[in-house]
Amino acid sequence: MKKIGILFGQENSFPQAFIDRVNEKNVSGIAAEAVSIDKVMQAEPTDYAVIIDRISQDVPFYRAFLKNAAISGTAVLNNPFWWSADEKFFNNALAVKEGIAVPKTVLLPSHARPDDTDENSFRNLKFPFDWEGIFKYVGFPAYMKPHSGGGWKSVYRLENADELFEKHAETGQLVMMLQEEIQFTEYFRCYCLGGDNVHIMQYEPRNPHHLRYVRNAPPVEQALLDKVRDGVIRLNKALGYDFNTVEFAVRDGVPYAIDFCNPAPDADIHSVGEDNFEWVVENAANYAIERAKAHKEGKLNLTWGTFVSAQIAKAQVQAASAAAKPAPKAKKPAKAPAQPKKKAAAIKAAPTSAPKTAAAKAAKSAIAAEKPTAEKSPATAVKPAAAKKPAAAKKPAAAKKPAAAKKPAAAEKPAAAKKPAVAKKAPAKKAAASGSKTKGKK
Repeated sequence: MKKIGILFGQENSFPQAFIDRVNEKNVSGIAAEAVSIDKVMQAEPTDYAVIIDRISQDVPFYRAFLKNAAISGTAVLNNPFWWSADEKFFNNALAVKEGIAVPKTVLLPSHARPDDTDENSFRNLKFPFDWEGIFKYVGFPAYMKPHSGGGWKSVYRLENADELFEKHAETGQLVMMLQEEIQFTEYFRCYCLGGDNVHIMQYEPRNPHHLRYVRNAPPVEQALLDKVRDGVIRLNKALGYDFNTVEFAVRDGVPYAIDFCNPAPDADIHSVGEDNFEWVVENAANYAIERAKAHKEGKLNLTWGTFVSAQIAKAQVQAASAAAKPAPKAKKPAKAPAQPKKKAAAIKAAPTSAPKTAAAKAAKSAIAAEKPTAEKSPATAVKPAAAKKPAAAKKPAAAKKPAAAKKPAAAEKPAAAKKPAVAKKAPAKKAAASGSKTKGKK
């Protein structure tokens, strides 16, 4: 039996409706229930093939439990590792790289210092901050919201800089971002399941929470809906979320992605309405069953977005390329026999680029003279040049000095008294002759 579990908190309508819908489908070998936890042992698998997470963003214990379950084989929807790393400011940066329109947005340092920090912890932060540059870039009115979070918590609409500083002082240690306001003509909130199953809902964020999903809305042009759908799919493919909502505000016919990091999106029947509720219950049940069927025991069964998977694929290609490089080197010894010919050609070329010495010029003339009379290989043709070395060997003309060395014969004359003096000079002359011979050998 493959079990599908749902982990939830204060919500009531969606979790039980989801469980009932899965079980009503009566798929052989698959059943759904609320997740039950009595202990969490490191690297120990859970009883669940699939868990839908609706609450770990608020309960760190659950987030740690889900990571342990995921590395032990449970398909956790959404991926708890990515959800832990993701945040709204990064989402905006990623959307820009994906070519999706987003409001101009900047990151703001927290008003209060984080615990266990002091002024030295912020020595890399310029003071004063370039507020004028920020205001010029974003403009007013603007929205200030936490860079990581959801549920419309700590969200402010600001008319000017004075309001920003006043409200920023209320945010404590929260890292906030300031975002351009998009004056929109249409606004959509879109469920996305499995990366490409999209349900577009007309939405009015300026209404009270329970009135934001528009009922009986006028029809919208299909071309605009297609743009919205395309943006939803592209964002969720990049992020890798299995269950998410994306919000778009339309200005001058362009959909701007406003909020697209909602991995535990509102699915309460009293806020989303019966039609939207029915869609999300039915499609969430179908997707969970699909993932349970695809579940592989003891393997990682998580979804990763293209932002991560593309980097992994790139690393794998680089590793494969590096591993393949030694193979061509192994072939080089086979080419080794051809190398002597290249060296011979190089030797032949050397005299033609003639060093400007008389011996070299003579060798060059000898080679030229040799060519008409003998059809020899380039290597053989070089030999006369080497054979010409006797010309250089004529340096024994300098070596004739040994003839001068015969002077010791004069030492045999009767001037016996002078022999000591001559005997002292003879070794010096022999050393000179020896030195001459050494030079001749070179």
